[in-house]
Amino acid sequence: MNKPFAALFAATLALAAFPAFAADHEVRMLNRGEAGNMVFEPAALQIEPGDTVTFVSVDPGHNAETIAGMVPEGAEPFRTKLSETTAITFDVPGVYGIKCTPHLAMGMVALIRVGDDAHNIEEVKAVRQPPVAGKRFEAAYTELGL
Repeated sequence: MNKPFAALFAATLALAAFPAFAADHEVRMLNRGEAGNMVFEPAALQIEPGDTVTFVSVDPGHNAETIAGMVPEGAEPFRTKLSETTAITFDVPGVYGIKCTPHLAMGMVALIRVGDDAHNIEEVKAVRQPPVAGKRFEAAYTELGL
């Protein structure tokens, strides 16, 4: 094998060993959006482990918080501050339910699926929700094929 070809081959193998670059996804927190009042857009999101979701405070008075019982085992729950844009990295595969703390009863929820693993979907679906939030979660389950 000649030296230039060997060097190129070794470099190609080295690059292939690096993991894919993590993506940054944006979820906007809105008073009014395509799905109505008090929404996350998008409300259903498929990402990969290691990806970051930036919750963008477009309108004041919103936050993003994991819902108890709607987080995969081993994942850290989180709660962002009101009216602040915050980036969260999702490392643990599974399904996450997210709410805006002040607007849960108005249906301000989102569903994030990390990777292809939905091992906790039955636990997630078993968590009782206010009626509007429940309807929005049903739409998100359908959109994500859950």
